[in-house]
Amino acid sequence: MNTSISNPVVSGNGNSEESMGTMIRIKVYHDTNQYEVAVPAQSTFGELKGVLAQEIGLEPQKQRVLFRGKEKDNDECLHIAGVKDMAKVVVLEDPASRDQKIEQIKKDQGMARSCEAIALVRAEVDKLSEKVSALESAVLGGKKVEEKEFVVLTELLMVQLLKLDGIEVEGEAKVHRRTEVHRIQSTMEKLDMLKARNANPFSNSSKAISITTEWEAFESPLGSQSAPQPTSPSTKITDDWELFD
Repeated sequence: MNTSISNPVVSGNGNSEESMGTMIRIKVYHDTNQYEVAVPAQSTFGELKGVLAQEIGLEPQKQRVLFRGKEKDNDECLHIAGVKDMAKVVVLEDPASRDQKIEQIKKDQGMARSCEAIALVRAEVDKLSEKVSALESAVLGGKKVEEKEFVVLTELLMVQLLKLDGIEVEGEAKVHRRTEVHRIQSTMEKLDMLKARNANPFSNSSKAISITTEWEAFESPLGSQSAPQPTSPSTKITDDWELFD
């Protein structure tokens, strides 16, 4: 059981509430903790809740204050209810607030489990990505790789994709899962391209475009793609066929 004693309430002008009336100490029980607060004897239970909020960390609207086994209204005065020095009150959390808190805790726990599951998939994808990078270096280096290497890696990536599909996600976890899905898909696309390159190492579209461009340059010694102009503007075409006789 934890016990704490609060300081007297201080009014807005900085003066102690003792100047406004007799101070009384109240023993407060909340869950397994015990507190002791000092408030003016003529305070209301609503004002008492404001003091208790600083002690127990529970907002006033979420508190239920019981004195002598009965819940008290916010506008009811302590001295009228019979609260005296060293009186005991019990503070409970409002059921609706408690249910919301429990629901939020469950939601947070569910998100934590989802993020943990996604992290495990991410770690496996990291390992597979390293193997894909090794394959890429081999293929681009001109080394022939067995086709089963591409098949196995693709299947292992598919397994991780199915794992992600089976994880229930909400909120932030959705973003993490979507990121990993896109990452796996991109890695699989890279594998497909490497597989095609490995099967036909001479099919390089970028080099083909380069060669075509070079041949086009050789077709025109002057580097111009415009049609050649006539060398003599006075050249004429005649229909006088009889001159050939």
